[in-house]
Amino acid sequence: MKKVLALATAVSAAAFAFAGPVDEAQSKELTLCWAAWDPANALVELSKDFTAQSGIDMKFEFVPWPNFADRMLNELNSGGKLCDLLIGDSQWIGGSAENGHYVKLNAFFDKEDISMENFLPATVYAYSTWPKGSPNYWALPAMGDALGWVYRKDWFSRPELQADFKAKHGRDLAPPATWSELKEVAEFFQGREIDGKKVYGAAIFTERGSEGITMGATAALYSWGFEYQNPDKPYDMDGFVNSAAAVEALDFYKDLYKCCTPPGYTDSYMQEGLDAFKSGQVAMMMNWFAFFPGLYKDPVVGGERIGFFVNPGQKVEASTLGGQGISVVAYSDKQEEALEYIKWFAGADVQKKWWSLGGYAVHNAVVQDPGFEASAPFAADFLKAMSGVQDFWQEPAYAELMLAMQKRFHDYVVADQGTAQEAMDKLKEDWVEVFEDEGKL
Repeated sequence: MKKVLALATAVSAAAFAFAGPVDEAQSKELTLCWAAWDPANALVELSKDFTAQSGIDMKFEFVPWPNFADRMLNELNSGGKLCDLLIGDSQWIGGSAENGHYVKLNAFFDKEDISMENFLPATVYAYSTWPKGSPNYWALPAMGDALGWVYRKDWFSRPELQADFKAKHGRDLAPPATWSELKEVAEFFQGREIDGKKVYGAAIFTERGSEGITMGATAALYSWGFEYQNPDKPYDMDGFVNSAAAVEALDFYKDLYKCCTPPGYTDSYMQEGLDAFKSGQVAMMMNWFAFFPGLYKDPVVGGERIGFFVNPGQKVEASTLGGQGISVVAYSDKQEEALEYIKWFAGADVQKKWWSLGGYAVHNAVVQDPGFEASAPFAADFLKAMSGVQDFWQEPAYAELMLAMQKRFHDYVVADQGTAQEAMDKLKEDWVEVFEDEGKL
């Protein structure tokens, strides 16, 4: 990534006059902050077109995922000027709106004729609005994402494994349609020898430090019909957070962790899952769709060796939401230029190129194109996932709510403390305390 060279401080008046006036746009630059992962690299490539069109140079601050939330939220809370544009997690939208971190975009959208109807409704709701579902926009949907699954298609297709699995379960060895089927497949592969190497069933999320085990376990909970609160009475959580279905789902996630993951897999998230899959340790891996373009291109496990499937249902079809919107940081001194980037990024042609480079565009010009589902081996599953996504709390107190869920889930699933019912009961109590402190209960 190139930086614009600063003008030399000692320039003679004669030389300056000879050179002619400096184009003001060429002396400007924007800093865009995001997580350090494959889609960020695609955005660097895409943004070269913005620089060529506007003359505004782009700098990037990419932070590894384990440190991303702490680094960026500290930057916002301190009123820092590092970021002019920020692609922030969906969960931050409430706090960033209420605390004045983001520029409200309604007037700008109206002026530039940017319509939120051009984007998938689920992403507008999750990435852009606060209060949720209101026509108050604090971000433009930038990177659609959901939790999905990848599997070793080459292993699944082996005749001897197909025959063995069918003899045991009376059905073909295939991508699972339910979590119960997923566990059967994971148990089938656990400890099996393939090509002279011992392999394991599945890589799932167990990380405690940031959000990992929450994102993984809720993939199961949502499929059992989990709800954060009474849909008719906000912040009423009793009998919802700790429902019988929620307890059953958490129990199931623990069983899957205990039976079918690689040894020592106690604190694992995105990168650990990728490492396990790429090294040939596991038959299946949960991870974000954002990583699937890179996996498909992988020279060792990619191409026709792998396949993809949407998060399995159990009682309902549902997927854990990932992804982010792009916002203008309120503390930036370059808001006008940042808004120019937003306008450019919102264009249909730019969104199409964003998808082609590996970014998950959610503009209707992309996802409603008749050829979209055939445009990538994971495109159809992505579109299906985005039709049933659910997200974590987007409340201003999101961090405290997340820490509580991380603790309760990790203590039960990984550390064997208490029962699933106790974990969900304690989690509800934790959240009641947070909302009481917030004055919402």
